[in-house]
Amino acid sequence: MRRPAPSAQSSAAMLTNSITALLAWGGHHPILQAIAIILATFIVEDAATVFAAMQAADGSLSAALALVSLYVGVALGDLGVYGLGRAATLLPWVERHVPPRRQAVIRAWLNGNVFRAVLISRFLPGLRLPAYLTCGFIGVDLRQFLLAAVVGTVCWTSLLFGVSLRAGEALMEPVGAWRWAGAAGLLLFVMVAGRLAASRLAGERS
Repeated sequence: MRRPAPSAQSSAAMLTNSITALLAWGGHHPILQAIAIILATFIVEDAATVFAAMQAADGSLSAALALVSLYVGVALGDLGVYGLGRAATLLPWVERHVPPRRQAVIRAWLNGNVFRAVLISRFLPGLRLPAYLTCGFIGVDLRQFLLAAVVGTVCWTSLLFGVSLRAGEALMEPVGAWRWAGAAGLLLFVMVAGRLAASRLAGERS
């Protein structure tokens, strides 16, 4: 009998459990906490940001340590995605599906819009992976890509972390342990809003 595919809710729950388990593994040791946060960003960046902020809100870890670790983890992840895009150029079947003429058109547009494209994709979660893979595949200037990625990361991660931290502090007294449900709700809102914005942008371009 064929097993049903996991629902989006169950997938989200699995990701959330993985991230919270990593953060719990870090305990109260700063180095382990930093490693745990960096690893968590490789699973889902936004989820790692929200849950790290919640831990900072209850005093389990330093807010400064959490932010720096998030910056490092997200930057490494962005560079990794760019590298995967570059590696894809070595696959013959990828070259067949993206002919040279189309590559030239995309390259011509991206070369003049790298900063804008990377920043927009950073604030619209549904666009990050395809945009960064494309940047790597096309071979846009790595320095421009990294500059835009770092600026976008600092802005977006700081904003999301600050909002989550404030929410965690506000929920600390009234709801106690239930603040994690609030964190999950905030994360779900961010993900849904990002997907809707990305879908709307894609519709306007078509």
